Amino acid sequence: MTKTVEFETDLTGGRTLDIPSEIVGALPSKGRATVVVMVDLDSDDKAWRQAAYRQFLSDDSAEDAVYDKYC
Repeated sequence: MTKTVEFETDLTGGRTLDIPSEIVGALPSKGRATVVVMVDLDSDDKAWRQAAYRQFLSDDSAEDAVYDKYC
């Protein structure tokens, strides 16, 4: 089972990323993690990307259920 944690941090040009303390407290003390970094290249499409991400994580709509029988 995986747990997804999302947060924003500032890039400073260094080799490390600061993780907010409330996020650190929600993570296990040991183990492995997969890190995905999404960088704002164009702030105009930030709202679109956030909506697309929420949609991606949400369940399929009732209209899409017709495709379930083909999988």
